Amino acid sequence: QVQLVESGGGLAQAGGSLRLSCAASGSIFSINSMGWYRQAPGKQRELVARITRDGPTNYADSVKGRFTIPRDNAKNTVYLQMNSLKPEDTAVYYCNYVVRYTYREYWGQGTQVTVSS
Repeated sequence: QVQLVESGGGLAQAGGSLRLSCAASGSIFSINSMGWYRQAPGKQRELVARITRDGPTNYADSVKGRFTIPRDNAKNTVYLQMNSLKPEDTAVYYCNYVVRYTYREYWGQGTQVTVSS
């Protein structure tokens, strides 16, 4: 089992910044990737950013150039640095962990991000 604990959500103004954190614990011996997804009201959950075991990242087109996904391997933690926030970034953000080989997925509890105009 893998446990994911998220933090850092909240309210920001358009143009502002927030940083989300996701700390993994438990059976984290074999990771394929970690990432962030988001789900806005009435919409499907979508990938925001992901970082693979070996380091390559990929981002949704809507956040490229504004968001980054740094990680701290020593702390088993991945972050989502969100800059130049827009009202359309408002959503519940979920941390995602994919196990290597099995591709089993684990999810965090979600953290609300609200961006006011």
